Amino acid sequence: MNIPEKIEMPAPTAWPIVLAFGLTLVFAGLVTAASVSILGALLAVAGAVGWFREVLPVESHQWAPVVQEEIAIQTTREAVERIAGAGAVARAWLPVEIYPISAGIKGGLTGGVAMALLAAVFGIVSGNGIWYPMNLLVAGLFPAMATETASQIGMFNLYRFLVAVPIHLLISLLVGLLYGAMLPMLPRRPILLGGFAAPLLWSGLIYGILAFVNPVMNQHIDWVWFVASQFGFGIVAGLVVAAQERIPTRQRAPLIIRMGIEAPGLVREHQEDFKR
Repeated sequence: MNIPEKIEMPAPTAWPIVLAFGLTLVFAGLVTAASVSILGALLAVAGAVGWFREVLPVESHQWAPVVQEEIAIQTTREAVERIAGAGAVARAWLPVEIYPISAGIKGGLTGGVAMALLAAVFGIVSGNGIWYPMNLLVAGLFPAMATETASQIGMFNLYRFLVAVPIHLLISLLVGLLYGAMLPMLPRRPILLGGFAAPLLWSGLIYGILAFVNPVMNQHIDWVWFVASQFGFGIVAGLVVAAQERIPTRQRAPLIIRMGIEAPGLVREHQEDFKR
């Protein structure tokens, strides 16, 4: 068989990476700024044009030399080693241990109290009133607040109070449950994830979409205090969740037991009946 010295291959190109990066910026701009989407669209168009010019009307190729190499597969083993008991050992799924649901509830409630205290301190220090942050939380549900001044927003209102408290508790509980599910993934540094990384991520997300979700809150919010309150929630909730006792997952238990169809005692009874 005659082996050629060279073979023809498609020429390398970086335009697909440019196109992919441009599309990423287009969608990233939806939660950040329109300028990011515009830049992404320009890059995406440039990447698409450049990529098509590489393949149309004639596909670009290059010649690559053929290197002949003899591959010999050898082994010094005379027999295959087998691990003792390999059939009885199941691979563990992470996390091996998790926090109970009660840990997330406790963390969410305590973190929500810490956030509310920091928000109240901000309302007092800023001179807008202790009810100012709570009223801003529900500002999107009361269109009339768009024409109110900061001092008017800071006044106590029973209807806004009754709406703000359940919203704050619900969000705190949901985030607390999320912490309970995420922190076992980072057992050595739970506060790094719960107290700093997560608050920074969702603060950036809220900063990008708040102008559309709650324009009144976006107009009156103080972002320094907002981020500080998120850190307060994350640190307190993370500490409370991490302090709870973790429980092992039931990944090694048979599927029939995990589904609650059979209990170990019933399985043993069935086995004894079968032997009879």
